[in-house]
Amino acid sequence: MSVLGVIGGTGLNRIDGVTIAETRALSTPWGLPSAPAQRLVWSNGECWFLPRHGEGHTIAPHRINYRANIHALAMLGVTDVLSVAAVGGIDPANRPGDLALPEDLIDYTWGRAHTFADGVEAPLRHVEFAPPFDARWRRRVLSAAGEAGVTLDDRAILGVTQGPRLETAAEIRRLARDGCTLVGMTSMPEAALAVEAGLAYSILAVVVNPAAGTVDGSIHAAIEASLDAGMVQVRRLLDRLVAVHG
Repeated sequence: MSVLGVIGGTGLNRIDGVTIAETRALSTPWGLPSAPAQRLVWSNGECWFLPRHGEGHTIAPHRINYRANIHALAMLGVTDVLSVAAVGGIDPANRPGDLALPEDLIDYTWGRAHTFADGVEAPLRHVEFAPPFDARWRRRVLSAAGEAGVTLDDRAILGVTQGPRLETAAEIRRLARDGCTLVGMTSMPEAALAVEAGLAYSILAVVVNPAAGTVDGSIHAAIEASLDAGMVQVRRLLDRLVAVHG
């Protein structure tokens, strides 16, 4: 049986208009998750929901307990994870309000607990991470998006930076030279931990701003309006994905 889990990022700290059928405050061998998980029920399906930044969006990207979050979803029986993340657009084709389903990533983070292989209880494993996202699950998400009338860039390459500060213009130029078309702060080590845990994982990236140095003016000025527009599409996709999942 397939069980859907949704990790909410910036702009998706909760999902309105659905029933919270159950709330589970879990403890894991890696500590506490960002928040209690919620089992949300639509009229035609359900999913588990976990806000990555905690209740009230208070946990910075480098402080998130990614191991506890992924382990908690596995404890709940989740098999397929859709991770929603706000990102910046490096490629001009990725405009604020657009959505993407990245096909690959480059990890620029440091100092994060990035593996479950951390002692006798979790022996060393060298998991394959090419590609980092489950092909079967990506096809299902793309299909649901098409049925919902939501356009996704499925060729995007995501650069994952440390945060919480935004990048410099020179850093963005470097990411562009490396082949990144999007930049975010929270998809690693989340994606790799999901692979270690045996979960099918994909990122639904919401472009909320042009990356530093790609346009003139303040980045923050565009974020709120872009989040609102992007989350309308996210909700439409989620409604369809929940309906067809199972």
